[in-house]
Amino acid sequence: MFTLIDLFGPGIFMKEKNKNKLRSADWFSPVDPKSAFIHRSWLRNQGYPDDYFRSRPVIGICNTWSDLTPCNGHLREFAEFVKRGVLEAGGVPFEFPVTSLGEILMRPTAMLFRNLAAMDTEETIRANPLDGVVLLTGCDKTTPSTVMGACSVDLPTIVVPGGPMLNGKYKGERIGSGTFVWQLKDKIKNEGFTPEDQIEAEICSARSSGHCMTMGTASTMACMVESLGLTLPGAAAIPAVDSRKKVLAQLSGRRIVEMVREDLKLSKILTREAFENAIKINAAVGGSTNFIIHLTAIAGRIGVKLDLKDFDDLGSKIPLLVNLMPSGKFLMEDFFDAGGLPVVINEMKTHLHNDALTVNGKSIGENNKNAECYNQDVIFPIDKPLIAEAGIAVLYGNLCENGAVIKPSAATPKLMSHRGKAVVFETIEEFLGTVDDPNLDIDENSVMVLKGVGPVGYPGMPEVGNMELPEKLLKKGIKDMVRISDGRMSGTAFGTVVLHVSPESSIGGVLGLVKSGDYIVLDVPNRKLHLEVDDTELEKRKSEWVAPKPVLERGYVNLYTSTVQQSHLGADLDFLVGKSGAEVTRDAH
Repeated sequence: MFTLIDLFGPGIFMKEKNKNKLRSADWFSPVDPKSAFIHRSWLRNQGYPDDYFRSRPVIGICNTWSDLTPCNGHLREFAEFVKRGVLEAGGVPFEFPVTSLGEILMRPTAMLFRNLAAMDTEETIRANPLDGVVLLTGCDKTTPSTVMGACSVDLPTIVVPGGPMLNGKYKGERIGSGTFVWQLKDKIKNEGFTPEDQIEAEICSARSSGHCMTMGTASTMACMVESLGLTLPGAAAIPAVDSRKKVLAQLSGRRIVEMVREDLKLSKILTREAFENAIKINAAVGGSTNFIIHLTAIAGRIGVKLDLKDFDDLGSKIPLLVNLMPSGKFLMEDFFDAGGLPVVINEMKTHLHNDALTVNGKSIGENNKNAECYNQDVIFPIDKPLIAEAGIAVLYGNLCENGAVIKPSAATPKLMSHRGKAVVFETIEEFLGTVDDPNLDIDENSVMVLKGVGPVGYPGMPEVGNMELPEKLLKKGIKDMVRISDGRMSGTAFGTVVLHVSPESSIGGVLGLVKSGDYIVLDVPNRKLHLEVDDTELEKRKSEWVAPKPVLERGYVNLYTSTVQQSHLGADLDFLVGKSGAEVTRDAH
């Protein structure tokens, strides 16, 4: 009859010195034999051999899969490819779930829960015997939330983006998931779009696993992590159902084990230079305005100083190279076929810190120096860009003391300098209930103003800033108007939309004092957003202003609204900024 020693070897009963100084050794090879017994013995019921607890890097696979997050519905399978790579490289994979943020279904907005998911990610990583982490991401908030959480622990970390859906095709034309939604009202009112047409378009716009295939927020986040150096080269644009995405997942599993052995932590990659690269590359691809809030929050976690003005100073003069919806006409599958983000990085090399380190141990310049473009209708050369200057512009003025943002590449050029009379909607419910009222006093020269949709006010800062135009103006053929709010808009959306007004209306910002009939000046070339009301009148209005009652006064929402920072700071919870590190000195037993 064999004994445990026969089966597992004598090492099970020996105290071994941890030569590699693995963090997991504090759990599996501690000085106290009782703790070692507890940590190892219960894991053995899963059938793990003894060498899983002996000098092999333990890799956590952070999975944001959920049936309620359709963009991430394929990540269950992807985790298996990552595990294969980890095992091949001599590591030990442990998959774990975290709060999954589905943009499509969550109310009142997935953004409300980004910081909750970041907390979940951070504390799960820190509390467990992990030496390195692979983040499986996809839908908009799953990328920044998991990166934020990982930054606050600062272990070796690599990101595997889930990838975009295949191109949507509707009646022979490309249809962009998300972007088409914002055209729907106009199509129904003016183009005879029937319920049957809508069903067919729904099916055609989402025909495979993956996230939105426009350059919306999900694709922007994938490009963000690649430009930061957190993925293997070329990761961002590979479609979710392409076999090369599975290869990428497997190779990422191999690479994270090597990163642990090299002690290549997030803080060594996420330098100021990496953030500057990301800002410039985001401008070149026509990325979402949501990029600003998420990158700022990530910088706050890792300890890199990043100001709202940096996005304008570094990115606003960058040429737009990528011809993707909503700023162009192609989709992510076309972007991948044309060469993907490596082509953009190579074209942008004169603007970038090419020596910035990436997760494969090489510089971003070295990784992408041989990238070749296969379709210049999709990725334009830098000397003949799609738009000469197209990065996000940051506005200041009495209406936005701490800043506001606009995406020029998605706006109407003639509206970039505009003076108009405000039409104010105090709440989202008022907007929805009155925007199509034929008696609403509004015309195409008006400025639509929506209050109460900032981080505190909604709560969670939803993507409602790109307000639908009044039906009576759509019937006149009006396609765009100036719109202003303290909320966000989907990265798939378009229009002359001023967003992220800070401070927000619900905490006493000047936006909350605007009345219908006031004149507002938008001057994007001079970076100005001004309410034409004199200081005396503003002070009078401020003295009469009453803060709106909180939507909820308990639970996570109460914690969020009482501690969330304003949008210009990244809308993180104030007590989460920074990091606690990876060390946990007290055992549970």
